[in-house]
Amino acid sequence: MRSFEIALRSDDGHQHRLRACVPAEPSAALLWLPALGVAARHYQPFAESLAERGIAVFVHEWRGHGSSSLRAGRQQDWGYRELLELDLPASEDGMRRALGDICAADLPRIIGGHSLGGQLASCRLAIAPGFATRLWLVASGAPYWRAFPRPTRYGLPLAYRFLPWLADRCGALPGHRIGFGGTEARGLIRDWARTALSGRYAGAGIEVDLETSLDKVDVDIRSVVFAHDWLAPESSLRFLLGKMPRAASTTTVRIDTESLGTVADHFAWMKHPGPVASALAQPIE
Repeated sequence: MRSFEIALRSDDGHQHRLRACVPAEPSAALLWLPALGVAARHYQPFAESLAERGIAVFVHEWRGHGSSSLRAGRQQDWGYRELLELDLPASEDGMRRALGDICAADLPRIIGGHSLGGQLASCRLAIAPGFATRLWLVASGAPYWRAFPRPTRYGLPLAYRFLPWLADRCGALPGHRIGFGGTEARGLIRDWARTALSGRYAGAGIEVDLETSLDKVDVDIRSVVFAHDWLAPESSLRFLLGKMPRAASTTTVRIDTESLGTVADHFAWMKHPGPVASALAQPIE
């Protein structure tokens, strides 16, 4: 198993590093997108666990976190457009080049993510359908308030209006202070909240109709949902999957606390990734 980083530059000058964990003889390659506010380095145990199962893993770094050259603030703002149309293409190109250099560029490709990462992986497939033939979702689901169970759903519209207001007032969302995400760009929070309130994916400046394009996604989808994950309950996952009715196949694995070995919630699995890696890699092993 070999771990390394790839320095990348997006078309607008943003720089970040793609983390790679590649086994000696990979059977497939995964581009993994982190959750909101989570740096790529925190997925190293997960990447190693998948690599042990034959998957070459490349972990993307979100703009504003970890190795990113930018930090959100009054002078630096971005939204879904920059993430989907500038940064992810750079990581995709970096992944292709690395695979061509160390093994085989034509390995079966997967895109996937955790939480918001899974949502944006789905949207990226909608924009660039030829990049991957599989989609992996972990603790991910649409944030649409009506997709959450009662009584949780009733307080969500207020939160979804408050967070963009707070980000605008502070210059960026102070996520570490309020316990949601990290320091997040105003435009990103506006785009996220728009989906959370309307149930439709869109982003300021994105010309592609994401909803129409999601309807055309026809890859194999494998999802992992956790028994005690109130941030991404199974109902929100079903709502997200419902936007991709043409998927070649859809499989959802539900993991509880007993099988995970720790509380089966939104983040705890990252330190105990074995069961998740096994659930995802099963069709390839």
